Amino acid sequence: MNQFVEQIEEQMKQLLPAKRYVHTVGVAYMAASLAMCYGENVEKSMIAGLLHDNAKYIPFEEALKECNKAGILISECERNSPMLLHGKLGAYYARTKYGICDDEILSSIIFHTTGKPAMTFLEKNIFLSDYIEVHRTQNTRPTLDVIRTTAFQDLDLAVYYALDNTLQFLKRNNRLIDGMSIDALEYYKVKVSKG
Repeated sequence: MNQFVEQIEEQMKQLLPAKRYVHTVGVAYMAASLAMCYGENVEKSMIAGLLHDNAKYIPFEEALKECNKAGILISECERNSPMLLHGKLGAYYARTKYGICDDEILSSIIFHTTGKPAMTFLEKNIFLSDYIEVHRTQNTRPTLDVIRTTAFQDLDLAVYYALDNTLQFLKRNNRLIDGMSIDALEYYKVKVSKG
């Protein structure tokens, strides 16, 4: 691991509650594993994994103010579901506080919760790594073991499974569903059916 990655890991250790830090490191290492499996950039995957939740614990009112100040557009769904806002704010902090200028890393942070249609490898990697990292359990993620195995064989199919499970969970629990996730599910449903 290079010095920059180690520095970010140490910053996340200082920033995040212990349990979230353990999850964050789990995401980073899962992302590195998937990157190695598919011959992709391990360092970028580690950085995106380490930074994906850097804004997770910003109080909602403060997050709204920060987004407004930074000119970050907030959807109605994000305004009504504070959990969704940390991706956009996290990407902003990755750029302004941690010096990340790579647009693909920033985009993978933005969409790690919702997904989106036609994701790049890194976007799919961080979306899935957040979903399947080793500390996740079957409680809210049915067929987690199947998705973990599939992720190392067919990334698009694993993304489809994860999106489908997430949207079913949100519907069962009467939670708001971001339109981006619906669009992503439809995109990957078509993609895997052709593939």
